[in-house]
Amino acid sequence: MASLRSVALKAVSGESWSRIVPRARALIRVRAFSAIMSPPSKAVVYDHHGPPDSVTRVIELPPVQVNENDVCVKMLAAPINPSDINRIEGVYPVRPQVPAIGGYEGVGEVHSVGSAVKGLSPGDWVIPSPPSSGTWQTYIVKDQSIWHKVVKDSPIEYAATITVNPLTALRMLEDFISLKSGDSIVQNGATSIVGQCIIQLARYRGIHSINIIRDRAGSDEVKEKLKNFGADEVLTESQLEVKNVKELLANLPEPVLGFNCVGGNAASLVLKFLRHEGTMVTYGGMSKKPITVSTSSFIFKDLSLRGFWLQRWMSADRAKECRSMVDYLLNLAREGKLKYEMELVPFENFHGALDKALGKLGSQPKQVLTF
Repeated sequence: MASLRSVALKAVSGESWSRIVPRARALIRVRAFSAIMSPPSKAVVYDHHGPPDSVTRVIELPPVQVNENDVCVKMLAAPINPSDINRIEGVYPVRPQVPAIGGYEGVGEVHSVGSAVKGLSPGDWVIPSPPSSGTWQTYIVKDQSIWHKVVKDSPIEYAATITVNPLTALRMLEDFISLKSGDSIVQNGATSIVGQCIIQLARYRGIHSINIIRDRAGSDEVKEKLKNFGADEVLTESQLEVKNVKELLANLPEPVLGFNCVGGNAASLVLKFLRHEGTMVTYGGMSKKPITVSTSSFIFKDLSLRGFWLQRWMSADRAKECRSMVDYLLNLAREGKLKYEMELVPFENFHGALDKALGKLGSQPKQVLTF
């Protein structure tokens, strides 16, 4: 007989939820008297890839069997990340097989545990670490190895979002150049969550930050917000239309490390700031424009271009290392030393939150679903 988990959660390639759910319910009737079962769950699902606002829907899923090494978690909060949207669109390099449940990170409370589970008990707060697909649902059943226990007094929105963006910022600050107090970094996309985290983590270590933002209405307010986070300089792209951008640095040292998440001209501006033998790390391409580098930047400045993808870093057997860094970052958030803008949205309002995450309503804070 097929396992209930494979029917209700993993599904058979090509099958729709309308076929999967009845099969799962049939299995439930057989096993209900002999196994621990999860509660029924509401989930955001998609049967095929495409525009998220067209292909996603909220459905009810039947209970799932909790095997001896499993943990059933009642989700408390889960964000809508750009990579979540890309997975639904089918353009992200790593994505679950469809039909699938959306979401990749979040925080939940242990509801029940299998007979062989050690170290986790009902009531504990846990996050999937490394992140795992399927967090946009009210109850999740996964092997105990997936879950990492976190401190319960953590702010729920930070526990739900600590892994993807803050960990990206931390790793990029540590993995490419050995920075020391007094050094400088430069970045575009400074208003992004990663950008905000870079500013604060750099300041915490005595590292100066030069931050590039796009020209837009309210840019003075944006500058003030980033400076409150600890930014040393915040400059719009139009301010950098000068022959020598380094004249804008005042007494700051030339940056040895730069971060690019935009591409196009914004990436070129980062390169202009870098000192001899500096390094630019690219972790995104929001403008969808290529990075253009002058020949002189390579020959006379000997600049290095690198790339960073958190998924690749975490897949290199780094679960324990990842979890210790998550604890470190979450502790900073609890102490008020790491902040970023978010909006908590009830799960019932998923499609409204999705519209905001898709940019239909202009610039919006990160959307975090609460269950």
